Amino acid sequence: MHKTLDVITIGEAMAMFVATQTGELSAVEHFFKRVAGAELNVATGLARLGLNVGWVSRVGDDSFGHFVLDTLKKEGIDAAGVTLDARFATGFQLKSKVENGTDPIVEYFRKGSAASHLSVNDYHAHYFTSARHLHLSGVAAALSASSYELLDHAAAAMKAQGKTISFDPNLRPVLWKNEAEMVEKLNHLAFQADWVLPGVKEGIILTGQKTPEGIADFYLKKGVKAVVLKTGADGAWFKTADGEQGAVSAVKVDNVVDTVGAGDGFAVGIISALLEGKTLQQAVSRGNKIGSLAIQVQGDSEGLPTRAQLGS
Repeated sequence: MHKTLDVITIGEAMAMFVATQTGELSAVEHFFKRVAGAELNVATGLARLGLNVGWVSRVGDDSFGHFVLDTLKKEGIDAAGVTLDARFATGFQLKSKVENGTDPIVEYFRKGSAASHLSVNDYHAHYFTSARHLHLSGVAAALSASSYELLDHAAAAMKAQGKTISFDPNLRPVLWKNEAEMVEKLNHLAFQADWVLPGVKEGIILTGQKTPEGIADFYLKKGVKAVVLKTGADGAWFKTADGEQGAVSAVKVDNVVDTVGAGDGFAVGIISALLEGKTLQQAVSRGNKIGSLAIQVQGDSEGLPTRAQLGS
């Protein structure tokens, strides 16, 4: 019998080549190799905190795909839901190096990747329902119509089982046909979640509301239990279906090295704390703390802490 999981998530992982020097990617000669993927970042962060995590995806039967599988093993992430698909390649990306706290340039090579062929055929009820929580992101939702159907099916099935669900919109407009489709599809997933974790700018796009409270109320009226908004340098703001609300200040960081992965780190803090029974205020504080650690090192997941490093 398969072990019980704390969290299961669905997404795409790519090989990531990170520049070792600043400047235009076209001029960079040396890179170091890592894995990238929003949902895999979350899975990695949760696993480092000691949670049993399953990650569902497809990777090509190629060197990049095996690199992803090796990384899962190294991080202690359950790979029983990963299919090695010899028909399609594993995607990869190039990422620039920045030293001034700005967002790096990222070039993606993912069209037609193995992960884009995820579908409801990748939903195995016994595996998914062995987990007590499902985490979804707007990145996997945007990969393809069939990938979106998998997320929608998993959310409905897990909700029917009484499992909790978190959703990070993680907007990737370039992967959608148009903004209207993106808003409709992502809100449909968000309405099925217990905890919705947008950035303020994302919330404005998805809801048409201009204030944190307006964005939160938009989702709370649809049955969401809690909305936590990332408010950038200010930290985060939350509101629950019970009317509880509050702001949690950001953790001051003197040297921002790489902003990619901050939102994933924030999600790790929220999910892990709430699954441990902590209050939403405590969860948001942990989210801010892990997000602050993520941006102090180069790489998408290198800054995600172990339980000992987190401290609480």
